[in-house]
Order: sequence, then structure tokens, then C-alpha cells
Amino acid sequence: MDDRAHQQLHLQPGEYVIDHLPQSTVPPPGADWVALVRAPEGLTIVRRPTGTEAAFRDRWAGFYGGQTAHGLDLPGMLAAVVNPLAQAAIPVFVTSTYHADLVLVPVERLAEAGETLRQAGHVVHDTASGLQPG
Repeated sequence: MDDRAHQQLHLQPGEYVIDHLPQSTVPPPGADWVALVRAPEGLTIVRRPTGTEAAFRDRWAGFYGGQTAHGLDLPGMLAAVVNPLAQAAIPVFVTSTYHADLVLVPVERLAEAGETLRQAGHVVHDTASGLQPG
């Protein structure tokens, strides 16, 4: 069985927002950020929304493959997750750790994304509610 096609993905609790800020921006201390990426175009921050902000921002839900952690030399792990989502026309935003990837999908497409990933052979666990959908 190919581990790339049968990953253990966990739906992360809560929602995320994505900010793109000028290069010189210093992230505020205590911010509930999940990922910071500084590139020539500026600073990208993936973070939890604050207060009423979630009502007027694009909101994202995240699948994390930490239990299917892999070395940096194993090709195709991320592609095995994002390709089925792309074929279903589900937008993604990805940030990676040393061991695994956090794949974000729009909250309003979450159920469809979960089903798409299951149909592609992945196991999707709902850690947010404690359920483990089949």
C-alpha cells in the first residue's frame, strides 16, 4: 500500500485566516499565529481569527497529516493530498512543517474536501469534534 495515497489526515479544531502584509511588518507579540512566511513579496501569516473578524474574512479549515509524518526526501506526499482537491476545484493554501503539511480549504467547502480526500484513499479524522468519519 502506498503511504502517499493513504495518509492519516486530521481536521484541526477552529478556523484560520490568511494575512499578506508588507515585508517590514513585525508580527505582533502574543498573536495566535500558526505560520509565518517571509518572502520578497511580503509577510504571510496564517492565524486564528480574532473576535468578530471571522464574520467578514475568508475563513479556512485545516487538515494536518502529522500522524503520517514523513522525511523531506519522500516525494509526492503533499501532491497526493492537493491533487484530488484540485481536481474537485477546491482551493487550497498550504503551509508545511518539518514533518508534515497543513492543508487549508475554505470553510464552506470543508465537507466536500473531506469527502474528496476520503474518496482518494486518505483517512480523515475529525479531531475538532472527536468523530472519526469513515
